[in-house]
Order: sequence, then C-alpha cells, then structure tokens
Amino acid sequence: MHLVPEERAHRRPIDEHTVCEAIAGIGEPESVRAWADRFSLLGEPGRLSVLLAVHRAGPIAVTDLALATGISETAVSQILRLLRVAGSVTAAKDGRVVRYRLADADLARLLDSVPPLPGGH
Repeated sequence: MHLVPEERAHRRPIDEHTVCEAIAGIGEPESVRAWADRFSLLGEPGRLSVLLAVHRAGPIAVTDLALATGISETAVSQILRLLRVAGSVTAAKDGRVVRYRLADADLARLLDSVPPLPGGH
C-alpha cells in the first residue's frame, strides 16, 4: 500500500490495490481544494446563471447580464466581484462599458456539460 499516508498505514484494507487506485484518483489535496472552490461557485443559482451567461454569450456587460439573468445589477456586480477574485472571470473596458468573460478554461469545460434550459436561446 505504497500510497497510503503513514498516519493511516496501521489500518487494514480489504483490497490494497483498490485503496491505492482510490488515493491516486483523489489526487493532491491542493487540487481537490481548487476543484471544491470551483464547485462552490456553481452551488448558488445566481452565480451559476451569471457564469453560464458569461460563458455562452460573453464578453457581456453587467446591465446585459442583469437583463438576461433577471438578477439586479447590484447583485450581478457583487457576483462578478466574487468571480473576479476567484479568477473565474476577467473584465475589459470597451469604451465606457466593462465587459466580462470567462477566464478559467477548466470551469469552461465544466459549464459546457450543463445543458441549456429547454426553450433557451
């Protein structure tokens, strides 16, 4: 059981090979934390709606995101602030308008797996 950490080595497995495969499948703790952070961004319907809109229609302005999602401009701005801090979106000025786009390729692939609502455009 070469992958079992020393502090757990005293425990007896049923199938050593399966335990090592499971540990390898989990990966490094830093990577697990990074993915948990990504998933937490998706766990709130407003954030998920903003992320999907930015991903599928971006670059897009706050006003347009508010209109598309049905969320107030203030709430959309707060969501975007959180998403910028997380490194999920970036902002670029286009004249007087700030447009947002998805910045996380891994998150983009994850969002690609979310089917649009029936009747969505």
